[in-house]
Formats: sequence, structure tokens, C-alpha cells
Amino acid sequence: MSRGAVRPGEALLPGIFRCARCGKKLHVRYGQTYRYECVGAFNQLAAARCITFGGMRVDRVIAKEVLDRLQPLGVEAALAVIEARNQRRSEKKRQLDLALQQARYEAARAQRQYDAADPENRLVAGELEHRWNERLVAVRHLELELDRLDADKAPTLTETDRERLMALGQDLMQAWENPGATPETRKKIIRTVISEIIVDIVGDTLELIIHWQGGDHTRLMVKRNRAGQTRWTTDAEVVDLVRALARQIPDETIASVLNRSGKSTGFGNSWTRGRICSLRRQYRIAIYREGERADRGEVTLNEAATALALSTTTIRRLIAEGALPASQHCKGAPWIIRQADLERDEIRSQANARRSRRPPPDERQQNLLDLSMT
Repeated sequence: MSRGAVRPGEALLPGIFRCARCGKKLHVRYGQTYRYECVGAFNQLAAARCITFGGMRVDRVIAKEVLDRLQPLGVEAALAVIEARNQRRSEKKRQLDLALQQARYEAARAQRQYDAADPENRLVAGELEHRWNERLVAVRHLELELDRLDADKAPTLTETDRERLMALGQDLMQAWENPGATPETRKKIIRTVISEIIVDIVGDTLELIIHWQGGDHTRLMVKRNRAGQTRWTTDAEVVDLVRALARQIPDETIASVLNRSGKSTGFGNSWTRGRICSLRRQYRIAIYREGERADRGEVTLNEAATALALSTTTIRRLIAEGALPASQHCKGAPWIIRQADLERDEIRSQANARRSRRPPPDERQQNLLDLSMT
């Protein structure tokens, strides 16, 4: 099946997509970004185009599938061999330990029999001594075999070791993302493993069937970009997070939370108060109003600590233990605690119990304080 020559341009999949509706190859149309489209019978009959969709996201998804297929299996296979070897060694060691216990028992019994024998009956004593020596030799052989097994023990792989080993299989990913890798090179890599991709649009989802070289097939569902969404659009997850945080904290604090969480703008920049303000205007998110948390019956961590006469550390501990209901929109965001929960009898009892655990003041510290004030 001919897919044509590798074509210039940023799109990675031209000549590979085939329309699930009419069976024709999809074309690429470049503009501010690029889109895949099936003209179908448009050129001959001026009929409506079958399907059209943005290419950025689907290219990334297909590229990931290709790289997953091409990642070297040597590291994973080596780790599997190490695991199997360790399991076999553990089983062998367990068997040797059991055999050594039995051999030592038999040697001890042979010694008791020898000690109980009549010394004047040299024939019986000699036979028992011979058996005892055989048992001792068996014990020694098993001990030596265990020593050899321990000496040949492979070092245990830590999680860090595993991560480093698996990183060796990421060379292709690094080469793929290298700025020096051209789109043409990436297209050639894709064509080595993909024969064609059947694509259709169902609602806001792309349904893909990847036909791999060799006859395998993979079904994928890819979310389509909304109208006006480009590669520089801020992730919907970040927008939703800003929408939630805007009900808790002002713009400057939101920017700090996002930066600490590793979230970036659509252009990959860090967040500032101005960028949060711009994002709110774009998505019509109301600005935080001082006191709106209290209007909703919510308190901050510090306010909860004051209300229960506890330290903020103790409040965090109550939250971690599940004794005090609370939630966070993300790590580093303010805790959301309901005033009604602080007034519950069980929470008050917990607070009283924590306060009663406080150690009494040290009289020596009080004496030192008095001396310092004289």
C-alpha cells in the first residue's frame, strides 16, 4: 500500500491517515497551525468534506504510541531476568537452609548414638563413628554451598537503580525531542512501524485504528481540541484549578501556588499576578473577594487553629488522620475547612484531648525567665 514520499511540513502523519467514511486519504492544510481534512467528493461534486480536525494533539498521541513500541525492551528484559534470578536464588537458599537443618540434626543424632555405644564393642563404635563423620561431611558441604551462594549474591536493586536503568531505554525519546531532529526524520521513524491510520470523528472525539507494520492493530480515542484551541492554549486542568483557587485566594497567591505545583502558561512561562488576571478575564472568572470564604462558612487553617486553641501543626495532624474533614485543590493550596465541622462535638472532644496532652511548663524555664527580667 503506497503512502507516497515523505512530505515537507510540520505535520507528522500526512499520507498515513485514511477517512473511515469514504476511504480516501486525508490532506494537510496549513495556516496558523495545521489541520487534517478529508475532502472526499468535494473536488468532484462540491460535496461537504467528510472530516476535519486539528493535528497537534493527535500527532503527539501517535508519536507517543510509536515511541512506546520502539523503546528498547532490553532493559525491561534484564530487570525481569534479575527478578527471576533472585527468586530462584531465594528458593534455592531456602532449600539449602532446610537441608542444612536436617543434616545438622542427623549429625547430632549420630554423635549421640556414638557417645551411647559401648567403647569395647569396636565394630559397632567404628560403624557409628563412620556414620557420624559422614553426617559432619554432609553438613560441611551444605555450609560451603550456602557460603558460595551468599558470595555470589547479586546486589539488590533499589528503586533509584531501577529508574536509572529504565532511563537507558529513553534514548529514543531524547533523540526524538532533540531540537536537531527534523520533522522529516520523525516521519520516517513513524512510517517504519505504521502502515496507516483509519480515523473518524464521533462527537468531540477522534476514533483511531492504527494498522502497524506486521498486521497488529490498536484502537485509540483522542479528545479533539475545542474551537480556537491551539498549542499555546493553557491546559484545561490549569484553567479549572484557577477557577477553583479564585474562590479561595487572590491572584498573586494563585500565581505562587501554580508555580510551586509546576504549572506553566500555554507558552511555558511561569505565572505572575498579571497573567492570572489575564486568564481570568479570558475565561470570565470572577476575582477573589475578601471575606467570601467566610460567607460560604469556610475557615483557613490558622482560623481553625485559633477556634480550637490548637497549633496549626496539630490541625494538620487532625486532617491527616481524617479526624477533621478538609480538602485542597492542589498541593500548596489553602485548606478548605468548614466552620460547621469545627463546631461538631466530636471535633471539640478531639481538640480538648489534644490540649490535655500538652506537657506542663518547665519550672526551670520559668525561673530562668524570672532571672532574665530582674
